[in-house]
Amino acid sequence: MIHPRLLEQKITSTGSLLANEEVEVRPETSGRVTAISFEEGTFVGKGSLLVKIDDSELQAQLKKLQLEEKLAQDDLYRKQKLLEIKAATEEEYQISQNQLGVIQAEIELVRSQIAKTAIYAPFSGHIGLRYVSTGGYASPSLVVARMQQTDPIKIEFTVPEKYISNIQKGSTIHFTVAGQENAFEGIIYAIEPRIDLMTRSFTVRAKCPNPQNSLVPGAFVKVEIILQTVQDALVIPSEAVIPDIKGEKVLLCAQGKVRTQYLITGIRTDYEVQVTDGLNPGDTVITTGLLQLRNDMKVKIRIQESL
Repeated sequence: MIHPRLLEQKITSTGSLLANEEVEVRPETSGRVTAISFEEGTFVGKGSLLVKIDDSELQAQLKKLQLEEKLAQDDLYRKQKLLEIKAATEEEYQISQNQLGVIQAEIELVRSQIAKTAIYAPFSGHIGLRYVSTGGYASPSLVVARMQQTDPIKIEFTVPEKYISNIQKGSTIHFTVAGQENAFEGIIYAIEPRIDLMTRSFTVRAKCPNPQNSLVPGAFVKVEIILQTVQDALVIPSEAVIPDIKGEKVLLCAQGKVRTQYLITGIRTDYEVQVTDGLNPGDTVITTGLLQLRNDMKVKIRIQESL
């Protein structure tokens, strides 16, 4: 006997957890490591100094250029005074001006090279294991450490292409992680705008708050998405629906006899089918022995409530 009840159309998928932000910490220049300012596996704030590379040679170049800049400024000042009294030509003044400009450009270049000898945290997050020691030689090909921001954390999963019109930004997902009993909730924030030709699916990403860092990037997740909710749905078991040349039908038990009823179906799940037209609350649907039954046959059935 069927009764109206809540029906949720769901799809399930699998995916992985991703860090909200992740970076490999690498030096931009080569040199000897003079200081490591972080502890492995700790939280570091944005802008914190992580690694310092020897810049003594660059500092010496900078001092030399700064002295040359002072001399060039004095020379330019003298040329300007001489030009005012017609004791120097405009060409001589411009040459001095250009020499000063070249030295100042070289100073900016050296300063930028010095800046590259210090590595700072690009964002706040947890830094992992380090792969260099003080006194070691670092180069741009060397990964000093890996840094991750895990609050919030991202969930990446794929969805079959037939559901592409059902997945929207802002929709809620529920997911579980291997090894944890609690279920978690996330919000979809991005959808890949193309379908993978090999898997015929598209990639979706959601975010979930992770203040305790209990969710770890790389973990396997099972995702559940509710596509549609119907409050007072009439639902019958899938095995009760009989395909027919005229459509779909079920066998009802009415006053102890079998009666065929055609219907229109809606949402389908793995085990159930929503009936949108053809049945009424309280109807008794026959779910077993369907091949042996015909119209007007007398039957004695065992009623299964809450279909």
